[in-house]
Amino acid sequence: MGEQSPDGGRKTANQNKTEPVRKAASTKKAASARSAASKATATKATASKSAASKKAAAPKKTTKAAPVKKAPAAKKVAVAPKKATARLKGTAPAKAVVHPPGDESPTALVRRARRINRELAEVFPYAHPELDFENPFQLVVATVLSAQTTDLRVNQTTPSLFAKYPTPEDLAAANPEEVEEILRPCGFFRAKTKSVIGLSKALVEDFGGEVPGRLEDLVKLPGVGRKTAFVVLGNAFGRPGITVDTHFQRLVRRWRWTGESDPDKIEAAVGALFPKSDWTDLSHHVIWHGRRICHARKPACGACPIAPLCPAYGEGETDPEKAKKLLKYEKGGFPGQRLKPPQAYLDAGGTPAPPLGAG
Repeated sequence: MGEQSPDGGRKTANQNKTEPVRKAASTKKAASARSAASKATATKATASKSAASKKAAAPKKTTKAAPVKKAPAAKKVAVAPKKATARLKGTAPAKAVVHPPGDESPTALVRRARRINRELAEVFPYAHPELDFENPFQLVVATVLSAQTTDLRVNQTTPSLFAKYPTPEDLAAANPEEVEEILRPCGFFRAKTKSVIGLSKALVEDFGGEVPGRLEDLVKLPGVGRKTAFVVLGNAFGRPGITVDTHFQRLVRRWRWTGESDPDKIEAAVGALFPKSDWTDLSHHVIWHGRRICHARKPACGACPIAPLCPAYGEGETDPEKAKKLLKYEKGGFPGQRLKPPQAYLDAGGTPAPPLGAG
């Protein structure tokens, strides 16, 4: 019996057979439509991707780059040679290069400072106080007179002074005007006359006419400070002391042994780097080097035997031949400061200074 249709009629047998066929055809058509839509979407995506690729591959329009400014050339830094190429005749070269770092440790500073002193001892084995003297009295007077002038000028002046006033008693009783006339070549002769007569009176009145051998006593004398006292103690009494004169101050700061500027603080800082027994000779070595090679304005870096140890290398002339011409007061034609230098200096080829008025 046939099924009843939705309108209340009954389906025929043919209708029952064709219904599944129509449903299948409808499903297949829907699937084809979906497949076609999917292909269209894929084709569109592919086209978009291709267009993007072509756009990316297309050469970009170049713009003219702004000119690049050249960086300024770096300042050439002078580097100390492994060995100083021009040095004083007969001196030993530095053994190796030591470039002191900016953050040098205290131990490294001590080692470098002591090595510099050893090198200078080889360069100036005959270093000595450059004031002529025969006893402590002559040395203390000569040292007071050396302020604001050269040792050479003092040495040329004191022979006349000591010939007329050989003892503290003689100078204490001297006519100031006569002393001033003798000391005129030294400069500041009035102030210096007052000092040497005053210290002579103090020696007579307070110390029995003898120069005391203690620092605390020496600094009480008119015109005598710590620097003068250490010169006397170290060279007349053999008691170690550091002489902080202008050369010494300049060099120890240039070598970065200390950054202090006060003489007393420099003395303490440098004294801590060396054994006390080295102090007097150290002073001679540094002062000799400052007078002959490491000048204030134009240090002779190219002729310096301790150039590899110096952090200030390059501040002066580095050309060896030009630096040689800057050397002062040295053997080989340049006289020393003393009219009567020690025999060791003469044996090493040193030349005595000429007397006042000679040449």
